[in-house]
Amino acid sequence: MSYKQLRKIKYQGDEAYQRAYESRFCSEDCIKLDFFVGKNQAFFLFNADVSRLALKICRLDKKIYQLAHQLPRIASKQYARKCLIDEIVLTNGIEGVHSSRKEIGEALQELAQQSAEKKKSPRFLSLVGKYNKLMTKEQIPMKTCEDIRAIYDELLLDEIMAEDPNHRPDGVLFRKEATHIYDGNRVLHSGLYPETKIIQALQQALYFLNDDHVEPLLRISLFHYLLEYIHPFYDGNGRLGRFILSYCISQNLEPLLAYRISTTIKDNLTQYYKAFEDCNDPANRGDLTPFLLMQLNMILKACQSLEQSLTEKLERFEYYTEHLRHVLPATETDFEFFQIASLLIQASLFSEDGIAKTYLLEHFSNYILNKKLSLIPKPLLCVKKKHKFNFYQFNLSVLDEMISNSAQT
Repeated sequence: MSYKQLRKIKYQGDEAYQRAYESRFCSEDCIKLDFFVGKNQAFFLFNADVSRLALKICRLDKKIYQLAHQLPRIASKQYARKCLIDEIVLTNGIEGVHSSRKEIGEALQELAQQSAEKKKSPRFLSLVGKYNKLMTKEQIPMKTCEDIRAIYDELLLDEIMAEDPNHRPDGVLFRKEATHIYDGNRVLHSGLYPETKIIQALQQALYFLNDDHVEPLLRISLFHYLLEYIHPFYDGNGRLGRFILSYCISQNLEPLLAYRISTTIKDNLTQYYKAFEDCNDPANRGDLTPFLLMQLNMILKACQSLEQSLTEKLERFEYYTEHLRHVLPATETDFEFFQIASLLIQASLFSEDGIAKTYLLEHFSNYILNKKLSLIPKPLLCVKKKHKFNFYQFNLSVLDEMISNSAQT
């Protein structure tokens, strides 16, 4: 049963509207926040719908954990890197910031190589570095307003300054002037003002984020709303909020899920923005349950998408590995050949660009590697040169055709 918003009940008349509000605000399921949306104290209902969604997420998270740990080690790293690139390109895209997969890949390469040759760091280096740490479950302090400013500085400040120096935070910690979000000429939302209100409200929001009496999934979902409502910076609030959401998810669920949030939001952008607008409406009286339900649904969809992706890729990996011996010119005892072939299959299924020759040379001599690669039919082996390095993978369409032909003979 869909949750009926208070602002819609208002059309039934003042008496029904007040009765519905009091019923919710005084309910045993009501959890009140030390935070005000306009003139109304924020609250949400920990009702059956919320519980059901949270339980579904937790169950799927266990399945995803099992699937993720079935991945071969190199495939796991490659897949995480690919998902990370997707996440950053999309979180930028939601805000109208263009970033190509190539740019994000170069930033990742810079982090990995720490190249001394480049005089200038690639764009988005700080953003990529911060997202890259989510897989390690590294702790990021998030208890004070100063912590939020530190995250913003490391994550976004350089890029914000490059986009528009006037958007640099000019207050003690945040913005000094008022800011508004527009839809054409219509003001959708005005961030809190002056800065003293921003600091007070954000500290209250952080208390809630760290309140162990409330389930983590509920806290991290609603903190996302609170941060965007406060809107502490002139620019970058959306990207900051989605990073914090991803970070909190990486701390409480399978870390790979942290790299699926912006993808899911992008696919459901209308519902995402509508939930903000609905809860900002004064007629909704501070009831954040609609946003909570939307956000939990987003996380659930991210779980479902990730589970499906991992399941399909693992099934294809097993399928190709099983049929490999029947289509490639090597004996069953050629262990090194099949080791290399297995790595090339993993690269095709899980990586962004393939597997680097430098990585293969860590495990095989140059003589052995070149000899085994020469046994692979040319149409099957794809070679890409990037950053002065060769990257290898299989053309899976060619492999599919070879398997099909083998089955017919």
